Amino acid sequence: MSVKFLLNQPIHKAWILCHQCQNMVTKCEEFVLAKVGLTPQQYSVLMAIKFLNKPATPTDVAHWLDRNTNSITLIVDRMERDGLIERARDLRDRRSLRLVMTKKGEDLLERGSVPAWELAQQVMSCLSEEELQTLNKLVEKVRERAFQFLCPGQNLEEVPTNDKENINRFMAKTRKL
Repeated sequence: MSVKFLLNQPIHKAWILCHQCQNMVTKCEEFVLAKVGLTPQQYSVLMAIKFLNKPATPTDVAHWLDRNTNSITLIVDRMERDGLIERARDLRDRRSLRLVMTKKGEDLLERGSVPAWELAQQVMSCLSEEELQTLNKLVEKVRERAFQFLCPGQNLEEVPTNDKENINRFMAKTRKL
């Protein structure tokens, strides 16, 4: 069970709340995704493989998920053992490996996406549209500062999306399930 720290220093309170929020959201994702047989890490890797605009490599997935390649490799090993993905040699560069989702992985990703989306909507529903915009700006600001701490002088790569089109396509799928 989580505790609520009664801290007076705003910086300490914000720091602790960021950690607690991440931990609580992860626990919620674990609970929801376990019902379809996935962990949040597996779900994230499957999403990355699906939405990268090129054949996915472990390095691409690690980059997309802000993780170390070594940690992704461990997750990929377990996912391959569980029949969720396969490694395949890249036809253009035989030294490189691509990650390919299996039918089982595709099925679990699709089944997990509905409850994952519903969880996001339910948890974030306590905030108004204006509060969500403010939260997004503040969290982006903290993330950028943390990124600059780790990678001075570099810029975060921007991944363009068409939110409206993606959400409409996703919602059409969820109505079929």
